[in-house]
Amino acid sequence: MNYKNIVIKEKDGVATITIDRPEALNALNKETLIELSSAIDKLENNKKIKVVILTGNGDKAFIAGADIKQMKGLTPLEAKEFSEIGHNLIFKIEKSRLPFIAAVNGYALGGGCEVMMACDIIIAADNALIGQPEINLGISPGFGGTQRLPRLVGKTKAKEMLLTGNNISAEDAKNIGLVNKVVESN
Repeated sequence: MNYKNIVIKEKDGVATITIDRPEALNALNKETLIELSSAIDKLENNKKIKVVILTGNGDKAFIAGADIKQMKGLTPLEAKEFSEIGHNLIFKIEKSRLPFIAAVNGYALGGGCEVMMACDIIIAADNALIGQPEINLGISPGFGGTQRLPRLVGKTKAKEMLLTGNNISAEDAKNIGLVNKVVESN
């Protein structure tokens, strides 16, 4: 499969998947979700690959969430399908034989935060901004964030983030156990 929205590089047993939509802050549209899912399937079957790094192109965003421009035009049935595709992607990351490392640069919001939380290790640049701001659009997290976030940070902090839609810095995310390590952005 030729990819339009992601780039995959393999070297010494490490696969790096880069979401390559910097003009859209690497927002997840349906095509990107399908490409990511396909790429994970291929990497799962490649016995040379031992670990996957997932990141976003540019320094502004890891994944700034779902592509709101695309979502605005979805019927309820299409929105349900979009959410199911996202759920399936998250499930693949969580259940993969391969460890996934999220290299978070810039925004990790909404669906981007949910993808990040599915990874085994999360390394955030000091410029990262992390959160589940969907409530500000009148919707709830679509890829299982309401379940994952409390498991990672506890019920009290998760409720605060989910109900207010407030985002947190990389350092605050580290302090509550949402990321493993904060590094200097380049």
